[in-house]
Amino acid sequence: MEITDLLWSDSGEPVVRAEAVALLRSRGQSRAARTVSLLPERDGFLDADATDALGLRIHRELQRLGEELQLGRRVASVVRTLLPAGDEPVRVVDVGCGLGHVLRSIAAREELPPCVELVGVDLNTVLVSEAARLAASEGLDCRFVSGDAFEPGVIIDDGARTVVVSSGLMHHLAPEELDGFFAAQARLGVAAFAHWDIAPCLWSTMGAWIFHQARMREAVSRHDGVMSARRAHPAETLLAAAGRGAPDYAIEVREGSRWHPKALDVLRPLVGVRR
Repeated sequence: MEITDLLWSDSGEPVVRAEAVALLRSRGQSRAARTVSLLPERDGFLDADATDALGLRIHRELQRLGEELQLGRRVASVVRTLLPAGDEPVRVVDVGCGLGHVLRSIAAREELPPCVELVGVDLNTVLVSEAARLAASEGLDCRFVSGDAFEPGVIIDDGARTVVVSSGLMHHLAPEELDGFFAAQARLGVAAFAHWDIAPCLWSTMGAWIFHQARMREAVSRHDGVMSARRAHPAETLLAAAGRGAPDYAIEVREGSRWHPKALDVLRPLVGVRR
């Protein structure tokens, strides 16, 4: 379990710090429990303002990681091959966008045709607000909204002219949740999807530990970075789930060598195109 899984409740209710600590200890994650026990609290609950500030710091570190992995350029290069034909508007939707660094990078470099609208979606309103503020201050042509991207009417209006992307999202889903993740996109009839996540291999967990110890300042970032690598789904699991959830799509995982991996290949995409 990642610490960030526990910092905000799905219901929006305050998080009881002692309960979060007890849950981590029950799973044998004593170091994570100690980290959470030191987070600011108010009347037994995690201090909401401090938690939101921590979330922003963590996502700024994730943005730096995404920049080092050249995610914006790499996402754009794949999306260009997935855009529906014609000059009509196309919407690229980044699910779980966080601070929107992928779309902001694409917009800053104008790496996609003018007919493409860039929209980031996240459940966390604090992250969405900051993403929108950053885009405005940088003068970028992209926008960000809060909500569930796969709920009808939230952001995907015309599935046939929509490409859905994400980065670092799928490992947050349990294996039994993956089918529904892909099925939701299939129900909306999106033209294509491309989801980047950690490629689990012999080196991924060790590499994640070394990198996060060297590069991340926040204790939560250092912990969760390693947990992300440990939770990453094998290609076979992703392919099987996508095949069940989105049977009308041609699915592939574009993966580099596991024995001689390149640093950029630590994140690799699963791509689906509607037949």
